Amino acid sequence: MPTCPAGHDTTTDDYCDVCGAPLATDTSPGEPAAVAAPVATRICAACGTPQVGRFCEECGHDSLDTAAPAPPAATPRAWHAVVTADRAYFDRVVAAGGPDSAAVEFPLYCPERRFVLHDDRISIGRRSRSRGIFPDIDLIGPPEDLGVSASHAMLVRTGGTWAVVDLDSTNGTTVNDTDRALPPHDPHPLTDGDRVHLGAWTTLTIRLA
Repeated sequence: MPTCPAGHDTTTDDYCDVCGAPLATDTSPGEPAAVAAPVATRICAACGTPQVGRFCEECGHDSLDTAAPAPPAATPRAWHAVVTADRAYFDRVVAAGGPDSAAVEFPLYCPERRFVLHDDRISIGRRSRSRGIFPDIDLIGPPEDLGVSASHAMLVRTGGTWAVVDLDSTNGTTVNDTDRALPPHDPHPLTDGDRVHLGAWTTLTIRLA
């Protein structure tokens, strides 16, 4: 009786009628049957790898399942605020002679931080336990940009995008390459890639990714 390399019971004598693997063939009397090495007989419909038996060893797909495999679920896009130390913005602040600009130094190292805009209103500032202020985007550092107010600004969802509102901060808020501070409490619309500047060197880039 031919033997399936996977141990299946089969009624055929050339290929296993369970998994499709080549079957062992008898040699001379008294000698054990020679078992052929498994050979890929098809391509897995789910992942495209060579498949020997009924079930793909790579992804487990059943070759007898004729339904088309479901495509992988798309990862939903989300809005983020990417916080960086912006040298170009810092140089503009120093050139304009802002408050205490001569005493402010650009940080030697400031890792990029990414905040998911998870709510319809996202507060921006520096944490102050004594005043009970805990902003969603907390810029307390290190390094710490002392030009950022405790309650500096807010991001507000407006339909499918965002607006930034300055909360009457001490040093103001600007957008992109303009040096004109936003009027307090007046929402300024933003699009993907816009840069919100606050403090001496802090920039938040609004991204949809």
